Amino acid sequence: MHTIFATIGLILALVGLAISVAFWIPRFCNRRRLREMLGSRYSVVYVVYVANGPMLLLLGVILLIFFR
Repeated sequence: MHTIFATIGLILALVGLAISVAFWIPRFCNRRRLREMLGSRYSVVYVVYVANGPMLLLLGVILLIFFR
């Protein structure tokens, strides 16, 4: 059971890291274009980013620490 949680933690950490890196590289995520499309709702982009980037990374690291 520990192996399954450790594997899931590793996958979540890698996905969270990939999302975080992709968000901050301008070629992958054109934030100017997003700002034009979303207008006043642009702050939602940061909520989605935090939920899918750093939070997945944090959850993955926690699983790796406790189940390894």
